[in-house]
Amino acid sequence: MPAEETRPFAAVLLFLRANVRKARNGSDFLVAELGDVTGSFSTTCFGDSAAFALFSGLASGTVVRVEGITERYQGKFSPKLTAVGMPGQQEIAEGNWLAKLIEAAPEDAGKLWEELQQIIASIPQEGLRATTNQVFENLGERFKTAPAATAMHHAYRHGLLEHTVHVARAAKALLPLYPEVDKGLALAGALLHDVGKAIEYEGELAPSKSRIGILQGHVVLGYRLVRQAAMKAKPQLDADLLERLEHIILSHQGELEWGAATLASTPEAVFVALADNFDAKMGMVQQALRNTPSGQDYSDYLPGLRVSLLTNPPATPAK
Repeated sequence: MPAEETRPFAAVLLFLRANVRKARNGSDFLVAELGDVTGSFSTTCFGDSAAFALFSGLASGTVVRVEGITERYQGKFSPKLTAVGMPGQQEIAEGNWLAKLIEAAPEDAGKLWEELQQIIASIPQEGLRATTNQVFENLGERFKTAPAATAMHHAYRHGLLEHTVHVARAAKALLPLYPEVDKGLALAGALLHDVGKAIEYEGELAPSKSRIGILQGHVVLGYRLVRQAAMKAKPQLDADLLERLEHIILSHQGELEWGAATLASTPEAVFVALADNFDAKMGMVQQALRNTPSGQDYSDYLPGLRVSLLTNPPATPAK
């Protein structure tokens, strides 16, 4: 649809969040974020509107019905809402709306989990293998369903599992090029680098940071999870390997201003930090390619890449 064209629409969407703000004249308005499996958008609701009354007290993850007019603001889809309401629980169940509203990893979660187990089994050091197994055993199902973020990359159901397996795949592919990097430490670090996110985020429909996620963050939480598992695992991990594994967790964000507790100072920590950053950025690319409407040359602006991505495939050379 051309950017200047407007048309009416009606949709059932997931209410994600709203921020109440003050206009220059002192009146209240809010910016609400709504979405479904294809992505999300923001819309401005003024203080005298039905949308403001509903969204200002609504819990994140609530299913809503909206009607409006398609509009764009500063190049982004930002419709004007003309009517809002809440469908009944029976209607939601009968319409299978949750599957349509919650974005999930495109790869099958069961197969991703099987692959993760196979990678654990390939770790040569018995103590590292036992510790890695123990971390995932302690986390249970929450790791399998958690997002890797609430924005930026792999910010959807099973996103943490997908990102973790992708980082480990990248590690496996690159390890033959760098014999100085210990295979077992690199694979264990790739699998465990983000495990703290399984605790950092909560909420199935509209994940947000948990209390402990806000107070400690996934780097510290991951460090704690690994240390607790190492103390419990049999055979126990020796002190040197545990220290090196913990260092990977503490440094994997790459830079102090990005949330790293320390800078990567071992071959394996440098290796995992770069593999993590690579997949995070390529995850943004993949999601933009999936979600950008057909016929639209560029994605919406991607803060993590600081660009709008060209989404048209390259031209096929003439034969």
